Amino acid sequence: MYQYDEFDADFVEQRAVQFGRQVEDRLAGKITEEQFRPLRLMNGLYLQLHAYMLRINVPYGCLNSTQMRKLAHIARVFDKGYGHLTTRQNMQFNWIKLSDMPAILLELASVEMHGIQSSGNCIRNITADEYAGASADEIEDPRVYCEILRQWSSLHPEFSFLPRKFKIAVSGSDRDRAAIKAHDIGLRLHKNEAGEAGFEVFVGGGLGRTPFIGQSIRAFLPTQHVLSYCEAILRVYNQLGRRDNKYKARIKILVHEMGGEAFGEKVEKEWAEIRETALELPESETARVGGFFAPPPHEKLDDDDSDLAGHMAGDPDFATWVEQQTARHREPGYAIVNVSCSPVGKPPGDISAAQMDGFADLADAYNFGEMRVTHNQNLVLTDVRKKDLFALWQKLVTLGLATANHGLISDTICCPGLDYCALANARSIPLAEKLSERFADQNKQKDIGEVYLNMSGCINACGHHHIGNIGIVGVDKKNSELYQLMLGGSAEEDASLGKILGRGFDEDGIVDAVELVIDTYIELREAGEKFIDTYRRVGPDPFKEKVYSAPA
Repeated sequence: MYQYDEFDADFVEQRAVQFGRQVEDRLAGKITEEQFRPLRLMNGLYLQLHAYMLRINVPYGCLNSTQMRKLAHIARVFDKGYGHLTTRQNMQFNWIKLSDMPAILLELASVEMHGIQSSGNCIRNITADEYAGASADEIEDPRVYCEILRQWSSLHPEFSFLPRKFKIAVSGSDRDRAAIKAHDIGLRLHKNEAGEAGFEVFVGGGLGRTPFIGQSIRAFLPTQHVLSYCEAILRVYNQLGRRDNKYKARIKILVHEMGGEAFGEKVEKEWAEIRETALELPESETARVGGFFAPPPHEKLDDDDSDLAGHMAGDPDFATWVEQQTARHREPGYAIVNVSCSPVGKPPGDISAAQMDGFADLADAYNFGEMRVTHNQNLVLTDVRKKDLFALWQKLVTLGLATANHGLISDTICCPGLDYCALANARSIPLAEKLSERFADQNKQKDIGEVYLNMSGCINACGHHHIGNIGIVGVDKKNSELYQLMLGGSAEEDASLGKILGRGFDEDGIVDAVELVIDTYIELREAGEKFIDTYRRVGPDPFKEKVYSAPA
C-alpha cells in the first residue's frame, strides 16, 4: 500500500484542524448552513434525514489492518457501532454528530485517512479492480496509476470546482471488475501489438436520472500520457460543461449531446497543445509509486491442493464457500478470497465494529495485514495461502462473514434509501433483506447461478440499479413507495443499461416479481447460459408476460 510522506501527513492533519475551526464557527452561529455546506461537503460530510453522514475515502479500495481498527473505533465511539461499505469502495458512517467531527478527522489523519474530496464538484475517490496485484488475468497493476491520479487530482486548482462531481475508474485486466464504462472516465489497461501497456479511454459513462454507457475515445494511450490526457478531458469538460442546470452538468450529458467522436476530437486537440510541455509521467515516478505496490513476500508453494480437498470433502459448507468465494491467484498455492457483507436478512454492506476488528485480525494472520473494499459492498483478502482457507473460513463463520453468495442473487448492491437519505423515494434496505430471505436456499441460489441484483431508493442510482442484471429503483407515486423493475444491465466489459419492464410494484409485489423473473429465466435458459445471456437472447417480452400476467 501507498505510505504517506511528510507532506501527505502534514496536509491531511492541517485540513483536519482547518475543518475543526469551521465546525466551531458553525456551532457558534458565526456562519450559516448555506455558508457551511460547501465546506463540509469538501470534507465528506453530508446532512441526511436523521443525522450527519461522513464518507471516508478508501483509495482504490485498499485498507490495512490498522486503518480498519481505527474505523472500528470510530464506529464504536462516534456512531452506532457499525459502518457501511459503499459502491465507491469507501466507508460511510450514518450517525455522526457535528461536534465530534474535529476529533474524528484527527483520528483518521493519524492512520493516513480522510474524507477530502469524497463529495463536492471535484474528482472523487478513484476506484479500481479489487483483485489488483493478485489476479491471474492481470495485465498490469492498476493501483499504481490510481495512486498517481489521486495525487495529481487532490486539491487540483483547476479541477476543484467542476460543473459537477467527477469519477474515474481503472481496470488492469480484460475482465472489468471496476465498472469502468459507468464512470466519467474509465481506463482499461491492455497491450498493443508491440506488447506495450497502455489504456483504452472511455468517457461519459454514468448512472443517475440520465444513465449512459461510456464511449471509447482513444483505443490506446501510452501509460506515460495518462495525466496529460485526463487533463485534456477535464479541461474540455470544465470549459463546455453546463453550470446552469445541475441535472445537465455531468460530462455524460456533454458527451451525449456533442457525440463521442466530436468530444474525442476536442480532447485530442486540447491534448496536442499540452502534452509536449507538461505532465508526461516519468518512468522514475511510475517506478517510485509502483514500489509501494510490490507483491507481498509470498512463499514458494506448489499447487498441491490435497489438504484443501480433504477439508472440502469433510465439510460440505466449507466446500460450498470455497467454490463460491475464492478466485484464482497469480501465485501457486494462493487464493483470492471474497468475503460477503451481504448475509441473508441483513442490510448489504453494513459491517459492525466487532466485525471490523475481527477482520483486521484475520488480515494480519492470513493476508499480510491488508484488505480491499469492493464496489459490490463486500471485502476481499487477496493473498491467502490455500492451506489456510479452512482456518480462515472457520473464523469468518464466527464473525458472521462466511456467507457463500459471491455473484449470486442474495449478494445484492443496495443504497441506504429512505431509512437515511433525504433524496430517496423508497426504502431499499428492507427490500434487500426480504429478497435475500426469499432466495436464501443455497441450492436454489447455485442453480440460478450468476446474477447481479442492484437496487436504489431513487433515480440517483447510488445502488447502481441501471447496471444490475436485475435492477430495482424506488419511485414515489401519490405518496406511496413503489418499485420499478429493470432487466438487462451489466457492469462488466459487455456493459449495458437495464430497461424498465413495466409498471411499478409495492414492496411485497416486487419481491414476487423478481421471483417470477428468475423462474422465467430457469424455464428459458440453455445449457451454460447465465441470466444476462438468456435475457439478451430472448429479450424482455417473455419476462414481461410472466410478471404482469401473474395474479395480483
